[in-house]
Amino acid sequence: MRPAEPADTAALAALAAATFPLACPPSLGADAVAAFVATHLDEASFARYLTDPQRLLHVAADEVTGALLGYTMVVLDSPRPGLEEGAGSAELSKCYVRPDVHGSGLARRLLAACTAAAGARGAETMWLGTNVANRRARRFYERSGFTVVGRRTFDVGGVPNDDVVLSTPITVG
Repeated sequence: MRPAEPADTAALAALAAATFPLACPPSLGADAVAAFVATHLDEASFARYLTDPQRLLHVAADEVTGALLGYTMVVLDSPRPGLEEGAGSAELSKCYVRPDVHGSGLARRLLAACTAAAGARGAETMWLGTNVANRRARRFYERSGFTVVGRRTFDVGGVPNDDVVLSTPITVG
């Protein structure tokens, strides 16, 4: 686990393009997914994210090859849907690992690293949205201490999707 670096930009975009579709419901068309990836998960987007002081990106890399296996992105001072104030609230915007490492504990370690980093920057709570059909992600987050606090609509390539919103307090120890 380590903070992402500018040299990771291309690898992050490739990893995001490979993993984002896995979280989308089967009913969502490939064109909408491709449009979202091209607009929000391309190299230029990651280059911007890496220079944004309100975003924390962490990566996990293979110890032998250096290939990225997973990543997280946290947005600091991001208000949870339905709340107006964002101070002290961090959004877990992205948490993805390659399918060949699902179940290895890597996602849990990435989540712990980004939560600790957000807590060190003053975040008191972390929230996220995940598609209502993504049961695997929801089980993972609930096992990690998140609870359902609401719903939101999330646009993927011009197509509105229903998300469940989960939140957890951050304890700095």
